[in-house]
Amino acid sequence: MKRCSWVDEKSEIYKKYHDEEWGVPKHDDRDLFELLVLESFQAGLSWLTVLKKREAFKKAFDNFNVKKVANYDDKKVDELLKNDKIIRSKNKILSAIGNARVFIEIQKEFGSFSNYIWGFSDNKVVKKDFVKLPVSTELSDTISKDLKKRGMKYVGTVIIYSYLQAIGVVDDHEKDCFKY
Repeated sequence: MKRCSWVDEKSEIYKKYHDEEWGVPKHDDRDLFELLVLESFQAGLSWLTVLKKREAFKKAFDNFNVKKVANYDDKKVDELLKNDKIIRSKNKILSAIGNARVFIEIQKEFGSFSNYIWGFSDNKVVKKDFVKLPVSTELSDTISKDLKKRGMKYVGTVIIYSYLQAIGVVDDHEKDCFKY
């Protein structure tokens, strides 16, 4: 079975992520928050590193319950910084908490984060045939700017483009991939 060229065929976790999740449209706000947090923690690291720590992140971040994360205090931050099963970056931990608060404000404004994020593509999956996959697009630029304006951190255009791929707003499966 032929997959996208970025998939490490030796890694079962990577193959499973590609085959079952990547590019599949997601509308559940919990799932959208989880992937937003994971994508922000991935900054400067490999996605495989994050995938290997995903279950530990779920446990450490209360199954990505946005309301719980938004209320984390200094004690919880210290606990997370001592957790060697996750990526222990104080800036990324603090941004996850701040981003959770902004996420909730967006939910209040739009009815759900899903309504907000999918609204940028008129609730349609964006599918383009690229010769070389971009690291960002006009769409990710626009969303990144808006999220930053609202106060989110670790949401640069490259992270947001990767996020849009992860949540299925953008479908970038390669032509010879079985998921195309």
